[in-house]
Amino acid sequence: MLDVVVSEELMRRHPAVDEGDLSWMRQAVVGRDSCAAAATAAGLPEAFVAAAPPARREAAAELAERAGLRAALAEAAIGAGWLDLGVEPTRAAVLESFAPALDAAAPGSRDPKTTLQERVQRVRLAVAYELAGTQGPPQRPVFTSRVLVDGEVMGEGSGPSKQSSEQAAAREALARLEEADAC
Repeated sequence: MLDVVVSEELMRRHPAVDEGDLSWMRQAVVGRDSCAAAATAAGLPEAFVAAAPPARREAAAELAERAGLRAALAEAAIGAGWLDLGVEPTRAAVLESFAPALDAAAPGSRDPKTTLQERVQRVRLAVAYELAGTQGPPQRPVFTSRVLVDGEVMGEGSGPSKQSSEQAAAREALARLEEADAC
């Protein structure tokens, strides 16, 4: 349901944009971070913790801090809304909840990993990511990744998931490449 509503809305807002860009825009809107943000704005993590048995609330609170769980809460609420309320009320709720992500979606925008990949492929260099380390408790790990361009470390980044740490590393590599281009 989320994919359908967001895809329709993006096509309505951007009728001249090609399918490739629309696909990237859709992914940015329905991705884990956007779903987690929508769940947080709707108060779903707090409701999750409040619904836990008193003896399990601390564990539920720790789980509710994870972006993956918050995203799953948003997706579950959308599915429950569709089953209980029907398509139109759920569509309206999705459009309202995901308005910030829909407004931020721009044609031609790519995530840092994709942008870096496309940029270095133009000059026929290889990109690789490696996990540099993991810190923190198992329920709230912080991953650190490095991006290597043609074997040379070009960026390092950290985040609550391997993917987000790779995105942060790619962002740093892009900044270094931009800096080098300016010289």
